[in-house]
Amino acid sequence: MSKESMKLITFHVQRYSPEKDQKPYLQKFTVPSKHGMTILDGLLYIKENIDSSLSFRTSCCMGICGSCAMIINDYPHLACHTQIEEFHTDTLTVKPLPNMPIIKDLVPDLQPLFERHKSVKPYIIRHDDRDEMEQPTVEFSQKPEELDSFLQFTYCIKCGICIAACPTSASTKEFLGPQALAQAYRYCADCRDGGQDQRLAVVGKDHGVWHCHFAAACSEACPKGVDPAMAIQLLKRKLVSKVVGGKANPPSPLIPIPVDTKPKVKAPDFTVKQK
Repeated sequence: MSKESMKLITFHVQRYSPEKDQKPYLQKFTVPSKHGMTILDGLLYIKENIDSSLSFRTSCCMGICGSCAMIINDYPHLACHTQIEEFHTDTLTVKPLPNMPIIKDLVPDLQPLFERHKSVKPYIIRHDDRDEMEQPTVEFSQKPEELDSFLQFTYCIKCGICIAACPTSASTKEFLGPQALAQAYRYCADCRDGGQDQRLAVVGKDHGVWHCHFAAACSEACPKGVDPAMAIQLLKRKLVSKVVGGKANPPSPLIPIPVDTKPKVKAPDFTVKQK
């Protein structure tokens, strides 16, 4: 990196180790930055060149896995998806996602998120032929327009950013949260599913869907455009419909798996002969 293209950025990174620290504190690091460098690149530079004890999560580095979600200058972002120069400042403050326990430094404990996600039964439920769920021989019918009706809500990567942005999650630890509620709607809206009543029984309880105040901060912060706030309002509609006597549509029928009619093309020989 040439001196002309290098710019020094000050990172104030929250540090916290439960074994030795009474409370979190900020530690200052100076990081050389260039065009295109992300927040995650900066954290990796700190870990590799300044302080190897710094802890944070990262995996795909492509904005898909959600591991590197954190608070950057008081707003939640995916660190691998956010460039340093987007902030137009020489000083950055990096903290772990709020509304969750801290394991160490920038690593939040996501176990509560996964447990709440699991509680809404985030999978297709069928009662007509349970054997098909274990040993499928046919398909569950779904038209393109039926997929489009809930496709947006399938893009959740479980990063936890919506929970970090949610004011209700900040004040009520028992709240199911926007991630779980949005995914409850995603499966209730899936025409292949027959488990709507089971999910509505979960989300309609205390600390469920009615605790959402529709601040919509979750949708504003979501890096994948899932719009949990909209999903939650649609889930409320389903609950009201059930109370006034509405019934869920029966799940889509089973159809034979289409036979593959494409011509078989012989694979070419290896360019390097195998011994």
